[in-house]
Amino acid sequence: MSQSRPSQEDPTTRHPEPDREGEQIAHPGLTGDMRDEPDHGEESYVGHDRLTGRRAVVTGGDSGIGRAVAIAFAREGADVLISYLPEEQEDADETVRWIERAGRKAVAFPGDIRDERVCDELIATAVRELGGLDLLVNNAAYQVAQMGGIADISTEQFDRVLKTNLYAMFWLCKKALPHLEPGSTIINTSSVQAVTPSPELLDYATTKAGILNFSKALAGELAERGIRVNVVAPGPIWTPLIPATMPTEKVESHGEKAPLGRAGQPAEVAPAYVFFASKESSYITAEVLGVTGGSPVT
Repeated sequence: MSQSRPSQEDPTTRHPEPDREGEQIAHPGLTGDMRDEPDHGEESYVGHDRLTGRRAVVTGGDSGIGRAVAIAFAREGADVLISYLPEEQEDADETVRWIERAGRKAVAFPGDIRDERVCDELIATAVRELGGLDLLVNNAAYQVAQMGGIADISTEQFDRVLKTNLYAMFWLCKKALPHLEPGSTIINTSSVQAVTPSPELLDYATTKAGILNFSKALAGELAERGIRVNVVAPGPIWTPLIPATMPTEKVESHGEKAPLGRAGQPAEVAPAYVFFASKESSYITAEVLGVTGGSPVT
């Protein structure tokens, strides 16, 4: 008796290209302002109890990759605190609804993580509200494309990018460590920009390269404590950050140069975070997993 083959999907066409023509939205970028909203796995992600009882923090959890990770973690059985800017409350409320629909506890934490005191309170809130901390996902990031290159990058912009992308990660890791037990995991978000930087994203690419080395060094320090540190490096992913921070011509061509020929969706990135957070990756630390549509990250 013959058995039917499982269905296969062509990765070049699995997700239709979003309508990006002329797409521009105000910063910081709300999902509802986009003509074609990203797929965060709301209708597709199926959990398998891989994170049952775990307690997670996801920065930038209101939208984009952060929302997809929060949804996936919740469906895998984790309670989740998401952090976000106060002006992103509308998106944060939606993420909270999805976490709660999965039957897990959701904690919303508005605040600007460029402030060390906010990072202090973020970790304290997670430990208090979730009863502890097992998973830390440093995902929040800031970028602004400057087509004129370094001449157009102000000190104010450079400072904001480094504070959001690097300083906050440093503060949150440092403040989380006293609460992390053996088996805990830190997952930091880098980018394909870490190894193939675009001139217009010089400051952003600098931070993403820094995240790689920071994570590898921290992984070496924490290995003997049974705490793993890994990195997810996305490529061109369709999120509100793209039309909110890039010029129209870059938005319209976003993802076209990837070997798979298209931009990815947040739902396609979230499984990488689940893998690093779960027992399936118990012998993996100091590693980088690219979700780039085929562009190398090592």
